[in-house]
Amino acid sequence: MTSSRRRRPTLDDVAEAVGVSRATVSNAYNRPDQLSAQLREQILRVAGELGYPGPNPTARSLATSRTGAIAFLLDSSLSAAFSDPALSITLDALAKTVEPTGNALLLLPGREAQEGPPASRVLAAQADIAVAYSLADGTPALEAVRTRGLPLVVIDQPPLPDTARVGCDDRGGASLAARHLVELGHRRFGILAAPRLSAVTSPFHGTRERLAGYLDTLAAAGITDVTITEAPWLSASTARAAATDLLTASERPTALLCMSDQLAFAAIAAAHRLGLRVPADVSIVGFDDTPQAAWSEPPLTTVRQDLAGKGRVAGELVVDLLAAAPVPPPVELPVSLAVRESTAAI
Repeated sequence: MTSSRRRRPTLDDVAEAVGVSRATVSNAYNRPDQLSAQLREQILRVAGELGYPGPNPTARSLATSRTGAIAFLLDSSLSAAFSDPALSITLDALAKTVEPTGNALLLLPGREAQEGPPASRVLAAQADIAVAYSLADGTPALEAVRTRGLPLVVIDQPPLPDTARVGCDDRGGASLAARHLVELGHRRFGILAAPRLSAVTSPFHGTRERLAGYLDTLAAAGITDVTITEAPWLSASTARAAATDLLTASERPTALLCMSDQLAFAAIAAAHRLGLRVPADVSIVGFDDTPQAAWSEPPLTTVRQDLAGKGRVAGELVVDLLAAAPVPPPVELPVSLAVRESTAAI
């Protein structure tokens, strides 16, 4: 029996049809800056007419020993992660930075227990470099990256040997928030904290640093009796419940320091449900300055960090490491306090 199956067009077929070399056609896909816009447009048009889909990514990977993928390691599930606007802004900026290089993001989500992605998944991932976003210290995923010998960029984590890092001044930002409330006359404080908190021994770097910034600043003002309540970062219902516990205590705080804007929004909602006025009855401060902070009700006083800048710097670090650049010193981005209507003098 004779097969009627049509042969798929190849790169050589396109080169012959256009009247250029094989390398020129390859450059149209892989190195467009090497060709004039007119020639590249002609090559792509002819390729489309012939039905040539472009270079085979598997073959290209074998030829270059590169996958063209960046493994992005998350501490939680995708549904939980993408309900966090701070992560979304950072990830979007990173993706836009690496896009011109032709690299794609491979998302490796963690589990609900926030342990990061399983080490087996990291070991099997087809990627040239890894980016770890706010993972717990000592998570097996980080050791798996080391085992693979992949370059590593960490975001909002402690510096690691031979690892590029970008983060913000968490401790300094928390200090700004606490000082603002002290200067407004507040003396009864509650802290709405991130999960898995055990004083300053939390496995999460940002949690430890923010808590230290709050407590050190309050202690310097003579305030040592502070109620700390845990709440998951991204669960609105449990965050509201945790805030309700703080706001119904016998010695109700007049001010709440929240370790993220999402927790602050939950605290505002809890206050409203209890019939408390913000800021007349309780002042609330967040951390991040996500877009919603400016138009929440009331607009949220919060610590502003450059979320897009953090993603952009992380992307630049990725591009540099893929080009075999040496690991640079850690990058720490500054923070500031955005004072809005959720805080007032007592």
